[in-house]
Amino acid sequence: MAAFEDAGFYCVDNMPVALLPKFLELPIESDTGIAGIALVMDLREKGFLSEYSAVFESLKKEGYAFEILFLEAQEDILVQRYSTTRRQHPLSQQSKSLLEGIRAEKKQLNDLRAVSDKIIDTSNYTVHELKASIMEIASKSKVKASMRIQVVSFGFKYGIPHDADLIIDVRFLVNPYFVSELKHLDGKNAKIKNFILNQPDSQTFLNKYMELLDYLIPMYEKEGKAYLTLGVGCTGGRHRSVTIAGALFDHIRKTKDQIEIVHRDIDQPA
Repeated sequence: MAAFEDAGFYCVDNMPVALLPKFLELPIESDTGIAGIALVMDLREKGFLSEYSAVFESLKKEGYAFEILFLEAQEDILVQRYSTTRRQHPLSQQSKSLLEGIRAEKKQLNDLRAVSDKIIDTSNYTVHELKASIMEIASKSKVKASMRIQVVSFGFKYGIPHDADLIIDVRFLVNPYFVSELKHLDGKNAKIKNFILNQPDSQTFLNKYMELLDYLIPMYEKEGKAYLTLGVGCTGGRHRSVTIAGALFDHIRKTKDQIEIVHRDIDQPA
């Protein structure tokens, strides 16, 4: 469900199947950016088995298009997962062991499994592999959620942003701090931008780093990453990091609209 949410779907867990027709009557605006609807249903709902077949058939007759995605795993893997999470199986009562509950569930869901559009055996999946599989299914939707990108400038003297995925240190660039008429300006000022961006080293660095980001960003999206934070750091976070972060932001937003920029330490004293 989390993977579908990251793909832009509206998700509901443990949806009572009898309420599904009423839920689908709710108006959903076409311009909300919702890629689709994903509903999780299972034996936690007592009436699921007795009602799902009639409800699904009725919705198909009304013209609703939907797919049934069935997730399963091997018995020993399920036992291990329940032991790890310490969750109680919905069919595991005082009179039934965990394994007996798992086997009863498998038997009761056989008919649903038989009519499912796609079956995923999660036994040998890592979390990331399962997410990639779900994202591939979600990508078939007409609307695809974009990965959100944040560019953050910061000063190393105030600490590294803990949520940054990629951090680049630009302290090798010429520092306007040591130019008296520039010291008290910040990296958004045109004089600082001209001072930094007109340096040959700055231009070479930006060309190479932008080329790397142009390669990496689609790879992160392919992997199903929902957020990407790019950290750009200099000593105080007021000059070089702000200008370079701004240049990266301007470059990336030419192709990505889900992007924002934050200058974390720009208001720190020079």
